[in-house]
Amino acid sequence: MSTPTTPAVSAPSYKAGRISSLEGLRAVAALGIVLTHVAFQTGLDPTSPAGSLLARFDFFVPVFFALSAFLLWRRHRGDHTAGRVGRYLFSRAGRILPAYLVCVVAVILLLPEASSMSGTQILANLTLTQVYVPDALAPGLTHLWSLSVEVGFYLALPLLALSIGRLPRRGRILAILGVAVLSLTWAFLPFVEASPAEGVPNRQIWPPAYGAWFAVGMLAAEVEGRVPARVDRLLRARWLWWAVAMVTAWVAGQEWFGPVGLTHPEPAEFLRRVLAGTVFAAAVVVPHALAPGTGWLTSAPMQALGRWSYGIFLWHVALLSLAFPLLGVGPFQGGFFPVLAVTLALTIPVSAASYVLVEEPSSRWTRRLRARIRGSVPVHAPGSTHARPAAHSHASTSESPA
Repeated sequence: MSTPTTPAVSAPSYKAGRISSLEGLRAVAALGIVLTHVAFQTGLDPTSPAGSLLARFDFFVPVFFALSAFLLWRRHRGDHTAGRVGRYLFSRAGRILPAYLVCVVAVILLLPEASSMSGTQILANLTLTQVYVPDALAPGLTHLWSLSVEVGFYLALPLLALSIGRLPRRGRILAILGVAVLSLTWAFLPFVEASPAEGVPNRQIWPPAYGAWFAVGMLAAEVEGRVPARVDRLLRARWLWWAVAMVTAWVAGQEWFGPVGLTHPEPAEFLRRVLAGTVFAAAVVVPHALAPGTGWLTSAPMQALGRWSYGIFLWHVALLSLAFPLLGVGPFQGGFFPVLAVTLALTIPVSAASYVLVEEPSSRWTRRLRARIRGSVPVHAPGSTHARPAAHSHASTSESPA
């Protein structure tokens, strides 16, 4: 007589293993974005050496894009069933939406500058569709355009997994490179070049424009674990890659490279900026993704700031606007260092509270609910009469979105 067999549990569709240095790197990216916004709001001269460099610290946005692409593609490129795709989307929503909605609602209700928001602006910001709606970027929330773009990548990832993800590794690499190159033509499309206009959003910043930034992380995921020893040693020369990143940012901040400030770039200028952001993101992310190690990024303070980095990103612009009245100075009137100090003094505690009170509870709830759903098909341990939920995966903190 045959004996009962334990039902097979499908293996997780992602590589296990948390890379601590990427947690610290996310803290660096969040603080870099704070620096660029403080520099702009205090009127730091963008043609000065420091001003031109800090102006292009907005390249930490492509760092976030590349980090998300690396962590998500390495985990989910094998998601080829409806169940896995559903779990992925559910996890993404549970990870980003609760803290995001708390921030948006708080800004709408409490920030004086946001009191004039229209119903269309409010709805667009609540639904993360602000880049698709004309004039939807609102006070205290303008920076969230990049999260709206990143959500576009989250939604596209299952389609990429079902198409590109089915190819052999060499085919996946070629396909990712092809998509990245194709994305560089986005700004030259007539309907994109004609925007923004009256009643037309800025289509130049829609998700397809940034395919190269996401490709950096996806390609890193494809070669993870296959780095030759000589390349590994080169990647561990961290100072070299940080120097490449800083030089790239400084060059991209020069007036001859492209417009400074909020001037809308021409297609060729936008292309140069995207290419520079790609180089910057690769120099910052790839060494730590492919040759992880210990160091200052894995220190306790950087790990804590990494955990809070999503909150830092969400809240810092609204809290930056509060720094000016607290210091008795106006926007664009100088005071970079005092404004930075007050902004960080407000942002870091609020971000820590967001993590403890919103992000962690919502993540735990998401994992429990997902486990309960997967546990609807019981798996019996040998020698046990009690059913237990099927083994489930959950996103580590290294999979934070922003």
